[in-house]
Amino acid sequence: MKKLPLIIVAILTIVACKNESKKKQESSAVSTTNTIKKAPSDVIPFMDKWKILLGDGTYVDDLVGFQKDDFFYVETENNTDWVVYKTPNSGITSRTSSNTRTELGEKKHWIPEEGGKLTGTLKVKHVSTTGDATAASSYSVVVGQIHSDEGHENEPLKIYYKKFPGHTKGSVFWNYEINTEGDNIGRFDYSTAVWGHDFSVVGKDATTYPEEPENGIALNEEFSYEVNVFKGIMYLTFKSEGHETVTFIKSLIKSEFATREAVPEQVKRVYANREKGGGIERDTAYAGEINYFKQGAYNQANYKSTKSEIYGGDIAKQYENGSYAEVWFKTATVGEATAPKQ
Repeated sequence: MKKLPLIIVAILTIVACKNESKKKQESSAVSTTNTIKKAPSDVIPFMDKWKILLGDGTYVDDLVGFQKDDFFYVETENNTDWVVYKTPNSGITSRTSSNTRTELGEKKHWIPEEGGKLTGTLKVKHVSTTGDATAASSYSVVVGQIHSDEGHENEPLKIYYKKFPGHTKGSVFWNYEINTEGDNIGRFDYSTAVWGHDFSVVGKDATTYPEEPENGIALNEEFSYEVNVFKGIMYLTFKSEGHETVTFIKSLIKSEFATREAVPEQVKRVYANREKGGGIERDTAYAGEINYFKQGAYNQANYKSTKSEIYGGDIAKQYENGSYAEVWFKTATVGEATAPKQ
C-alpha cells in the first residue's frame, strides 16, 4: 500500500481535529440550551410551600421543578426572570367557583390569631377584553388572597387588578368578604380602592365604561403588595414607582359589619338587585377559623356572571382572542407574621 506524504497526513489530522472540536462544541451548546430552561421554583424558591391548580384543571402539589407551557412557566424580559400565571376565561376550576385560575394555594394553614405574611412584586400583562361593564367582576383578575378553609369558606381578602377595554390605566383594589352570621345567603364584599377605582365603579350599561382612573396602574406596570396578619389584625401595604404608597389596617377577629345599620352604602348599591348581599357578619369575624394564602392569576371573567366570551371553552381560541388573564411575578415570599412598624 502506497504511503501518503507526511505533510498530507499532518493536514488531514488537523482538519479531523477541528471537525471533532466543532462537534463537541455543538453538542455542548445543545446540552447547555436544554439545561438552562428554568422552572418557576428556580425564580421564586418558595414553591415547596405551595400547591397549584391550573386553568385546564391540572392539580400539582409538588412544584419544585414543575412548569407547564401556556399556564405556569418562566419568561425573561430585560434580563429579569418572571413567573407567569396564565388562565382562560373558561376551563376547569375548583368546586366552589365558576372562575378559572392558575393560582398557588398555601399548604400551611393558620388562624388569624397566629397569622402569616405574603408578599409579591408583579405586573398584570392581560385581562379579558370581553365582559359586561355593569358586572363588577368583568375585566379583572385576583392576584392575591386569604381564603378560609372552614365554615362558609369565604375570603377575608382578595386583591384585584381591573382594566376596562380602551383604557390605558386600570385599578388596583382589595375586597373583604364578610364571614356571614347564620347561613351564607347574605354574604357580601366590601371594596377599598388602592389606585384607581374600587369594585363598585361599573358602567352605565353593558357596553358603556366609567371614566378612566387618573391615578391608575397600566398593564405591564409593576406594583407590589404585602399582606401581614399579626395577632388577628391584617396590615396591607401597596407600593408602585410613581404612585403613593398606600397602607390599610383591618381586624379579622372583630367585625365592623355585625349590625344591619353597619352595612355600607356601597354594598347596598352593588347588591341591590341580587338575592345575596346585605346580610351581617358574626361579631368575631374570622377569629379562630382556619385560613391560608393564595397567589397567582384567579380570572374573574366567566360566561355566567360577566358574559365574557369563552369560544365554547376552547382554551387555544380564548388565548388567541384575548379571553384570558395573565399575571407575571418577579419576587414573592410567604412566612411568619411580623410585628408592624410603629
